[in-house]
Amino acid sequence: MPSISRDEVAHLAKLARLAVTEDELDLFAGQLDVILQSVASVGDIAAADIPPTSHAVPLTNVFREDVVRPSLGQQQALSGAPEAEDGRFRVPRILGEEA
Repeated sequence: MPSISRDEVAHLAKLARLAVTEDELDLFAGQLDVILQSVASVGDIAAADIPPTSHAVPLTNVFREDVVRPSLGQQQALSGAPEAEDGRFRVPRILGEEA
């Protein structure tokens, strides 16, 4: 497998708008080469008989049934609010929004 060249590292650095020294070009070329070899080794795995999956373990969503239960009425819910207006909670304006 061909290693990544200094020119390719310089090109990547330019695309990423990174300032890279000459010493760093050599350092990064070696590091990127190790990474690319590791990624390439994944292709060597004999996985033809393994079906594709989205998770390592089977996951099932567990939902509870919707059951109507008694809850607070509007007045009870608003009774603990610092401010209420027209049957709704009144909260401070954020981000300078206009009403």
